[in-house]
Amino acid sequence: MTLRIQQLIDLWGEPQGAVVNPDQPVGTICTDSRQLKAGNFFVPLVGERFDGHRFLEQLPALGGQGAVVSLDWTAPLPSGLLHWRVDDTLAAYQQLALLHRRQLGLPLVAVTGSAGKTTTRELIRAVLAPLGAIQASDGNNNNDIGVPLTVLGAGSDHAALVIEMGMRGPGEIARLSRCTEPDVAVITNIGTAHIGRLGSREAIATAKCEITAALHPQGVVVIPAGDPLLEQALAAVWQGRVLRVRLEDDPDITADLIGAARNDRLLLDEASIPLPLDGRHNARNLLLALAVGSHLGVDPASAAQLQVNIPGGRNRRLQQGGLTLLDETYNASPEAVLAALDLLADQPGRRFAVLGTMLELGDRSIELHQQVAARAAALKLDGVVLVDGGDEGQAMANVVSCLDRLALVATPEAAAVPLGQWLQAGDVVLLKASRGVALERLIPLLPSV
Repeated sequence: MTLRIQQLIDLWGEPQGAVVNPDQPVGTICTDSRQLKAGNFFVPLVGERFDGHRFLEQLPALGGQGAVVSLDWTAPLPSGLLHWRVDDTLAAYQQLALLHRRQLGLPLVAVTGSAGKTTTRELIRAVLAPLGAIQASDGNNNNDIGVPLTVLGAGSDHAALVIEMGMRGPGEIARLSRCTEPDVAVITNIGTAHIGRLGSREAIATAKCEITAALHPQGVVVIPAGDPLLEQALAAVWQGRVLRVRLEDDPDITADLIGAARNDRLLLDEASIPLPLDGRHNARNLLLALAVGSHLGVDPASAAQLQVNIPGGRNRRLQQGGLTLLDETYNASPEAVLAALDLLADQPGRRFAVLGTMLELGDRSIELHQQVAARAAALKLDGVVLVDGGDEGQAMANVVSCLDRLALVATPEAAAVPLGQWLQAGDVVLLKASRGVALERLIPLLPSV
């Protein structure tokens, strides 16, 4: 199923540079000049350090079908190049994705939240597998460029789409919603990630609820029960259906789907589902996924054989010699670190944590790092290594100074020194930090005891 030239004419008017058959199919849409092939339709994007318009002159030689061109681009174009002039090529790219999404007509699930987006996305993908092939976001394709890329990669052989939506500021999720028109919107939680950019949890809640901007009127929002801030922000923008989930031992709040996490299984009505990922937070994420599946006609009992593939650095349990490593190195927010610490506390044997800086927390950075450190101290861990050369690391060290084993180092590599002295077979080590810390560099340096 492909777009046709007439749809582009309807969108942007008559093209320039060439006369074409309106019934002609639009070639594969490409934004990367390095991957341009014969027949491709080129969308040159403009970034802080690049401008794809510089490669327009190569398009005829590569056999490109045509392109959109920014009104701001004044350099001469190749003679006979089929093109449309647009205000913003990124907006045009998103318009093309929306055309494709509407033409496919497949169910589309959008996922956002302060923490757990990727994990929940993959759980939803796995839960929906009985429907057929699922097109889902991968890697970091959760932004203005990655979302349309994922949508345009879907075809008639897919049964549904699962789109992760991240953000760096207000308005971004609304744009992503408008270029995907979701049928189901999932908000995993409202935390403090990006609070340095947005200023408050209230502002974060408002930004996350932008996911409803183009949600189908008969669609549904799936959320965890019991967050008044999320409920208030959602009620301000969405009057449609809401599905709420909670674990049995969460506060007794009305919910549409209630599950009990017991002995590595999730008990749900008549179904007993093995938990594919450790931790109460992931049991709750699974409930969100099951609610999505139920809404789209998937029997929860089919989740007994879930096959979940989580990208590296998230919810990954490694065996390195006699050590068990809980690899959470991909990213970190205060809520995610607290959940990871609780997971560590449930492990048998001696328990150690390597904690790095959490970024983009703004004026609340010291306070939130202290909260995380206070949880580590309360859990009476057997040792903590803090990886940070700034004020946050020292603030955390002051809070956990009660522990017998404590080290404050400046780099991931330096953390290997105290750990090499402390660790022995049977120990469990949690590694958690923001992406910028690159804590994964420590893993190969840990002793194989």
